Amino acid sequence: MADMKEIRKKSDSDLMKILKEKRDALRDFRFAGAGGRTRNVREGRALRHEIAQILTALNEKMLASDSEDE
Repeated sequence: MADMKEIRKKSDSDLMKILKEKRDALRDFRFAGAGGRTRNVREGRALRHEIAQILTALNEKMLASDSEDE
């Protein structure tokens, strides 16, 4: 994934699409781990980190648009 500068440049719809993909990948990773087919353990941590970055960028955009309305 990209750094925060690149994430902030993306549109809300792009971020939502990427967020869905990352959440699906994390779910698949967890099911694979439960089934004993663990891959790279760091992958789960990286996915959670990327999801957090995307959610942070979305919340920043939402707060920025709210402050502009006032």
